[in-house]
Amino acid sequence: MNESDARSVLLVRAYETAPPAHGDRPWTDEDRGWATHAALQAGGEHSDTDAFIARRSRIAAERLASRDSNARRVLRALSWRPWVGWALALAALAAGVATDSIGPAHRVNVLAPPVLGLLAWNLVVYAVIAAREGMRRAGPGSRSPGPFARLIARAAHAFASERRLERLAPPLPGFARDWIVASAPLTASRAALILHTAAAALAAGALIGMYVRGFALEYLAGWESTFLEASAVHAILSIVLGPAAAISGIALPDEAALAAIRSTASPGENAARWIHLYALTVALFVLAPRALLAFGQVLAVRGMADRFPLPLDDAYFQALARAHRGAAAAIRIVPYGHRPGPQAVPGLSELMGRVFGSRTEIDISPAVPFGGEDALDPALVPGTPVALVVALFSLTATPEAENHGAFIGALAARMPPSTPFAVLVDESGFRRRFDESGGAGSTRRTERRAAWQRMLAPREAVFVDLERREFTDAERLLRATIDRAVGRAARA
Repeated sequence: MNESDARSVLLVRAYETAPPAHGDRPWTDEDRGWATHAALQAGGEHSDTDAFIARRSRIAAERLASRDSNARRVLRALSWRPWVGWALALAALAAGVATDSIGPAHRVNVLAPPVLGLLAWNLVVYAVIAAREGMRRAGPGSRSPGPFARLIARAAHAFASERRLERLAPPLPGFARDWIVASAPLTASRAALILHTAAAALAAGALIGMYVRGFALEYLAGWESTFLEASAVHAILSIVLGPAAAISGIALPDEAALAAIRSTASPGENAARWIHLYALTVALFVLAPRALLAFGQVLAVRGMADRFPLPLDDAYFQALARAHRGAAAAIRIVPYGHRPGPQAVPGLSELMGRVFGSRTEIDISPAVPFGGEDALDPALVPGTPVALVVALFSLTATPEAENHGAFIGALAARMPPSTPFAVLVDESGFRRRFDESGGAGSTRRTERRAAWQRMLAPREAVFVDLERREFTDAERLLRATIDRAVGRAARA
């Protein structure tokens, strides 16, 4: 998918994974189903999953933008503005032309012309670029933009200010942050392209200004130094200007000629050859390298913009992939020490539907009796790949590492490492038992939750009341559990 599709994908994901909102909602479950159906119809059954997700996001983002002006405005704000690069390049060119690159009073000090600073600065930049590239190749380095790149990105509206984001209604702040992270490599390449182009434009402007002034004014070249003699000056100039002299055929003066143009001995000589030599040196060590670096960034930008590197392996995208294939998410629930009640089972189905989509197949195994963790039925472990295995407990039980913890360890050890595994603690029975009107039940529930979490550490439990169906936190934690399992499988 391209850059625009990736941005739409993250926008739609933000709306479809956001907690349910009260009042008018710009995106509903009906819209979600409509977008999937429309994308399936438009693409046919033989399209690949990435193309289906991109097509669905375009359809959904268009409807979202027509309903939500904030979404439309944020999409525009996070789109790159190419004119920023051209404007900075033109400003750099103008600054170079306006700069006197030769020297004051119509004199050129061949040891220290202002253009020499331009050369030194660019050589330092090349060294930094080489060092960063070496570090990136040696280890998992970051491609996040540096300070100059961030300034350029803000000017190009690729970054929105944190204060502005906080004023937006959910889920737009989350979408903007996700896009900033996902597009950081592309932003870094674009900013690097602008910086290389501007540096080349500044150098080109300096050369243009130097020659324009040379046509209208007469410049004299000489040198002066407190510590150096003509022999040392000749050695230095041979290093700095030697490549330009070899290419152009313009000979450097020998030691005697250099001694003759020392400021204490004469007013200097016509500066034409020195201007030509320094101009060619700038072309060799600034214009040519910057042009090559800029060209490399052009290729990188085009590659990432046309084939945006957006991972499509988290729980949300897995659900879309199953919808594209027409497959249902197989979920295995393994209770321990209790059986979910008749009102909890529909809540369990609804929670899994929120995470995996409307097509889910939930298999609730017979409850493992308390103390039965040492002789688990092999049939509890799925023989075919499943979307999730859940160890289900009740909050009414006091957590015991030698029983509940051993059951979790035994069940997890029997599963493939790539299978997502979650610990779900149902609070519905606990809430029925303790009256919460005076606050005592809430305190007890908090204490019991803490006991479960201590026993499970470092694993994280998902606490949920399956009868009351308050699923916002549980949905988020289940998605995070699945995403961690997918990440482990990818690294393996």
